[in-house]
Amino acid sequence: MPAVDVSYTEDGPAGAPVVVLSNSLGATRAMWEPQVPDLAERFRVITYDTRGHGQSPAPGGPYSIDDLVDDVVGLLDRLGVERAHVAGLSLGGMTGIRLAAREPGRVHRLAVLCSSAKADPQSFLDRAAAVRSGGTAPLASTVVSRWLTPAHAAAHPGQVAGLEAMVSGADDEGYAACCEAIAGLDLREDLGRITAPTLVVSALEDPALPPEHQRVIADGIAGSDLLTLTPAAHLANLERTFEVTRALLGHFDAAGGTP
Repeated sequence: MPAVDVSYTEDGPAGAPVVVLSNSLGATRAMWEPQVPDLAERFRVITYDTRGHGQSPAPGGPYSIDDLVDDVVGLLDRLGVERAHVAGLSLGGMTGIRLAAREPGRVHRLAVLCSSAKADPQSFLDRAAAVRSGGTAPLASTVVSRWLTPAHAAAHPGQVAGLEAMVSGADDEGYAACCEAIAGLDLREDLGRITAPTLVVSALEDPALPPEHQRVIADGIAGSDLLTLTPAAHLANLERTFEVTRALLGHFDAAGGTP
């Protein structure tokens, strides 16, 4: 399938090193809003909507993880970016893993948050079928209940409503095709091919992709660092904003070249 021109936003100094942020299944690039201001003080930050999400096109499926990687490579090419730091959460992390293994020259440093090298295929196939029959809206509250711990969700009802609107706003076919892309991937052999210095972030209370998934990633990527956060569920960057932002800044700053 040809790459699609995904919708994106740029923040920060034009001449600074580039950081690309890739969203979770069901979310949009707006999920990274807590991190963007601090990152943009030192980096040229590019957030984008994965195909089928937000303002990006939603071509008919099937999709593969390589299709999602092709979209990122196409975006970098459009922006004249040869090499970037890449951070992705969940589906975004899977995209980052595959990108770093397949296109090592394009990834300077990698951060993989609350993601997996191989998830349970049947659960994602079942979700794809449910979305095709009834749309994303009926699933929104269940999906978002995995994104935040109950205590955080109870204290932030406005955030919960905004996240549920994100899920409901995803293109039904695009969301389903992304579910099937996750169901079909196995990135475990890719881990050993990754040469980019890698930070893996795990959330102790993540019911969607529990910490054992991140341990597999960290064990498979030579020299990677594993950071476990608690309390935090699947969208750890929202619940542990300070810790995730500090970790990303430290990881990418270690490459040098930042103002």
